Amino acid sequence: MKIMSVNAGSSSLKFSLFDMDKTLCIASGYFERVGLEGSFYTIKYNGEKIKEEVELPNHTVAVEVMLDRLITLGIIKDLEEIDGIGHRIVHGYTYDHSVIITDKVIEDIKSYADFAPLHNPAHILGIEACKKALPNVPMVAVFDTAYHQTMPKENYIYPVPYNWYTDYGVRKYGAHGTSHKYIAGRLSEILNTKNYKAIICHLGSGCSLSAVKDGICVDTSMGFTPLAGVMMGTRSGDIDPSIIPYIMEKEGLNAKEVVDMLNKKSGLLGVSMKYSDYRDIRNAIDEGDEQAILANKIFVNTVVKYIANYYVELEGIDALVFTAGLGENSSPARHDIISKLKVLGISIDEEKNKTIGEEIELTSKDSKVRVFAIPTNEELMIAKETLSLI
Repeated sequence: MKIMSVNAGSSSLKFSLFDMDKTLCIASGYFERVGLEGSFYTIKYNGEKIKEEVELPNHTVAVEVMLDRLITLGIIKDLEEIDGIGHRIVHGYTYDHSVIITDKVIEDIKSYADFAPLHNPAHILGIEACKKALPNVPMVAVFDTAYHQTMPKENYIYPVPYNWYTDYGVRKYGAHGTSHKYIAGRLSEILNTKNYKAIICHLGSGCSLSAVKDGICVDTSMGFTPLAGVMMGTRSGDIDPSIIPYIMEKEGLNAKEVVDMLNKKSGLLGVSMKYSDYRDIRNAIDEGDEQAILANKIFVNTVVKYIANYYVELEGIDALVFTAGLGENSSPARHDIISKLKVLGISIDEEKNKTIGEEIELTSKDSKVRVFAIPTNEELMIAKETLSLI
């Protein structure tokens, strides 16, 4: 069976097409600047990369071009080969599992726009565009928040007036759930058991950690929105909320403007004053840039604090996993984080740590906890969820 994973952004459309009989990605693509001038797409197939500028006034046209190229490039013979489409949905409120997309589900996703205003409306555009082009193909909504719905109430309720939760849905939801679920499943295969305790570190431009027991999420670092948790590329992570009205008064800004700065101008970028990409931070550190050095120290500290927190919460762990762009590919970041965890008996083999972009066990001989780098695959997870439902 062939399953397509789709991730629609406000001005973009990503897809991956899988042959699920072989668990193989046949092709993937990225349509950029949808609705803007200078739009183009890139498709990777059979070891080749095809790039073409094409007018993409909206998501409907982007989907039409995507399907046309799948045929003209010989990736599929006709559209009937596509058996299902899985859509990544950032916020699913209290949905705790993936679901077949119905009119009711579409209305629900629309109603959750307040929780993910940059994402959910874009996902709807992608769903409607695919529905128009392939009306008879079943579609599935795969929610980033679903995996974290297993958290106990004491871990997702904030210490604020309780009616904020009952009346307005103010609680911890988490994010990157599709990635965390994929890694939890892969870790179960590696350990050859479903009975384990682990901390998963999804570290990229966005970062989140989760505490996992027997494959189930019991806590996670992102909160009501993806702004909470550890320091990220441009996001602050946890701060004292009193800072917001203080800066509003000092800078003459409104709340939305301050939150926008916390989302887009903080984190590594805010502290370094130059770089949001961790690779640039490392290069600047090598050049002796004091702000980059400071940014890295803060980043490492925030990750270590969450690991230590979850280690205690889980009463010890069997495994610690690094994943996502930074977690998979930055040996220095992994070294700096692990170096602060010696008190917990966690250490890695520095020679093994030089390996990047591959699945590898990094554990040193004397470590009490097994440490892994495992590449995530959210697109494959979406395809698997879709296949299981259709």
